[in-house]
Amino acid sequence: MTRREARSDAFCLIFEQAVSGEPMESIIQSANLARDLTPHAFSEALAYGTESHQPELDQLIARHLHGWSIRRISKVALALLRMSAYELLYEDTPASVTINEAVELAKIYGGEGDSAYINGVLGSLSKALEQDAAGKAEES
Repeated sequence: MTRREARSDAFCLIFEQAVSGEPMESIIQSANLARDLTPHAFSEALAYGTESHQPELDQLIARHLHGWSIRRISKVALALLRMSAYELLYEDTPASVTINEAVELAKIYGGEGDSAYINGVLGSLSKALEQDAAGKAEES
């Protein structure tokens, strides 16, 4: 399984959680039974990591929405933003790859304009994270 496929599976799990409110473990068990989906280790890392850091991720995302509230964006966009913010913060993936993959998933699963919106939010978030890292490096 490619990382792109693993991200797609993770997105589906995270989206399902955004809709159902069920714990990730229950969602994965149900997916395994209903769809014979056994998530890749990377899929699980993204899904469980996004779930465990959701409040932090939502606060971070909300700071980069510019004129929108987190409650107003679609569940698809929210799931993609949460997963991608988690990946930017906690996985060793180049930001450009994370953002590109989120945009591609938005083109498949999202509505009109979601891909551009997600690109903008994640671009802003990525720049802020880079500036924070540079500032911390200067302090050292």
